[in-house]
Amino acid sequence: MRVLITGATGLIGSKLCSLCREEGIKINYLTTSKSKIENQDDYQGFYWDPKNDVIEGGCFKDVHTVVHLAGASIAEPWSNSYKKTIIKSRTRTAALLHKKLSENSHEVENFISASAIGIYPSSLEKLYFEDETAVADNFIGEVVKKWEASADDFETIGLDVAKIRVGLVLAQDGGMLEKIKKPISLNMGAALGSGKQWQSWIHINDLAEIFLFAIKNNLTGVYNAVAPNPVTNKELTKNLASQMGKSVWLPNVPTFALKTLLGEMSQIVLSSQLVSSKKIESAGYNFTYNNLSRALGDLT
Repeated sequence: MRVLITGATGLIGSKLCSLCREEGIKINYLTTSKSKIENQDDYQGFYWDPKNDVIEGGCFKDVHTVVHLAGASIAEPWSNSYKKTIIKSRTRTAALLHKKLSENSHEVENFISASAIGIYPSSLEKLYFEDETAVADNFIGEVVKKWEASADDFETIGLDVAKIRVGLVLAQDGGMLEKIKKPISLNMGAALGSGKQWQSWIHINDLAEIFLFAIKNNLTGVYNAVAPNPVTNKELTKNLASQMGKSVWLPNVPTFALKTLLGEMSQIVLSSQLVSSKKIESAGYNFTYNNLSRALGDLT
């Protein structure tokens, strides 16, 4: 079996590639950096330049499934131009893949796209499932709606589509955890805003395993990729500090201060999404990291 992966050298992609190779699944990957191209039987790189609709021929050869992970980080300052980059890095790349698949014969049957739980409206009380139709009335909601629409387009060319809505990723290097750890390591850790906002997290290993599970089981539809036991921001901060042997003694960082400091981007840390993992579990996936303490113990 061979898959094509975009964003293969990123946080999720690199972990997924390792898992695939361990399982004997061969990988073609797309990169915008020619220096990152490798030429191995089970790990073959291809150059692409989505801005100019360029994609190297042969990337779809023998490929059964495309996994689309490419996308600019949302954890950078949201200038108007960068907000466009965030959207285009997800939708333009998908459109290029769609165009090339439409124009050429291929054996691709499945398209699996990353997505995000940020599509759900912020709520301190509501538990969100995949069939929720309301969309967050903010920039992240707009991003995810367009992101998922670009994935749905692949159904028009006969592909089965799966969308994996990713929660707060906990990883040793990169992701949100790295940013949270810095002030805590200086004994300057504090809950953000009210601290009551729900954070539906997932360990990087489980996240990569869910994408592998989707590949091996030809999943279709929408799935939340979050651990079974979400926590509040206050609980996350205290638990992480405890794992690091630090204390949380400062008062919460006020909401107005976060909005002043981060502007519109403050929605990333202030939004509350209480998200269910039941659907992916019912499909047969078993989480390795069910609770936060165990996940943080592995990562700190």
